Amino acid sequence: MRTIRRGGEHELHIKRSRFLCALARVGSEDEARAFIAERRRLHWGANHNCSAYVLGPGGQVQRSSDDGEPSGTAGVPMLEVLRQRGVTDTAAVVTRYFGGVKLGAGGLVRAYGAAVAAALDEVGVLERRTLLVVEVSADYRRAGRLESDLRDSRYPVRGVHYGDGVRIDVAVPEPGLAGFRAWLAEATGGHASCEVTGSAVVEVEPGGAAGGGGEF
Repeated sequence: MRTIRRGGEHELHIKRSRFLCALARVGSEDEARAFIAERRRLHWGANHNCSAYVLGPGGQVQRSSDDGEPSGTAGVPMLEVLRQRGVTDTAAVVTRYFGGVKLGAGGLVRAYGAAVAAALDEVGVLERRTLLVVEVSADYRRAGRLESDLRDSRYPVRGVHYGDGVRIDVAVPEPGLAGFRAWLAEATGGHASCEVTGSAVVEVEPGGAAGGGGEF
């Protein structure tokens, strides 16, 4: 699944009507409803504030509202764009200011879908992947350089812990674990160790390969 990189807005003008799409990252239905309510408050004078949202790791929760537009012409096409893009934990509100020209059912479907698609393109998306959490252990003499090398590498650093030595938590795709071990041995001359301690959902740039030690 994917989620939006950030919240944001994008506006389309179609046959003199304004379609303003606002997107937000949300973690629950309460957050989604609060966002929708806030957009309606901000744009209380608009003709319609139509909405759609998708929640959950598999997009299990999906809701939409036409807010007075003909049934199925606004909320459903908005929701369909979110589903097609594989986006979750995201709420969309499209505010329409009517410009005096009727679009017809087909025109409304295209307009509301296009508004959400354009907004998604504007804010960008991130892929959510489940990666291994690998704890790297090193002494203080080597830890500073190692942390710097890790932050410059393709392996996301999730935390640094100080004690008798230094432990650095790193996210690694499971198929790339052997490649990471080889990278670590080369980077430290064999003076660091690592072990898998669990897994975590990590947001990464879309399109990277999660296997084989390549980019992810």
